[in-house]
Amino acid sequence: MEWGDVRIFLAVLRKGSFGEAARSLGVSHPTIGRRIKALEAEAQQALFRRTRDGLVLTDAGDRVLALAEAVENSALAMERRLAGNHERLEGILRISSAEWFANYVLAPVLCELTRRHPAIVPEVIASYRLLNLSRRDADIAFRIVPFTEPDIVQRRLMSIPYALYGSPETAHIAQHNPAAVGLILMNTAQSHFSDVAWLLDRFPLSRRVFTSTSRAVQAQMCQRGMGIAVLPRPIGDAIAGLQSIPMPEPPPSKDIWVGYHSDLRHMDRLRVMLDIADAMLADPATSATRT
Repeated sequence: MEWGDVRIFLAVLRKGSFGEAARSLGVSHPTIGRRIKALEAEAQQALFRRTRDGLVLTDAGDRVLALAEAVENSALAMERRLAGNHERLEGILRISSAEWFANYVLAPVLCELTRRHPAIVPEVIASYRLLNLSRRDADIAFRIVPFTEPDIVQRRLMSIPYALYGSPETAHIAQHNPAAVGLILMNTAQSHFSDVAWLLDRFPLSRRVFTSTSRAVQAQMCQRGMGIAVLPRPIGDAIAGLQSIPMPEPPPSKDIWVGYHSDLRHMDRLRVMLDIADAMLADPATSATRT
């Protein structure tokens, strides 16, 4: 079984269909079907069976899964080592972060990176999802929770202050008739965030009017007068038509963690970006204890 076949086998398993696997790998649907059919012919037995919920492994497929994942881990480790040893300051640097962080915090860093090193091409994957750095879903990631994956080099980069925002009209309502103001919150999956608890605790009689995983969307709804929202100050302070609402105690701030796989520690284009990010963003105490 070649590495290309292993990639297809694992993509079909993880995506549950030939079509989704084809999209994730950037190949055609018939190509996936042909390669899986060839694998099954080589094994002389079916590796997948169709169910109402999509394709699942047969017993034969399950027996080769651990071997396929071992091949994947070895191939990805080789890719990371080769990337980490690339000495020229050129090429794509894949960066994962939340959309608001990329727009309002990271953008100046990326501009400075390309000004100093025009051959480096930053590729920002703006999403709230936590991408897998071991699989090279991204080279480097910025996020608000520490990394738990093995072999990840990480450190706290900075602390982001948050504040309560509203349009001038909703800000007035929030201060004089709190029960009448609407609340704009993170969605159910992020309902455990500390800013959600903070807002609900201070406006217990107010109703939820809008939820979203996107801080940028929350800010837009807030600007349009739908309600009040807790936002990172870099985005709230930058949007015209929003004003911060003074509170006796501000919302909790959040730490920003930066991490990358240890195999990429010698990747020069990653190192120069980290140097620029440290110079432009890092808290003084963090810079002094840099990993």
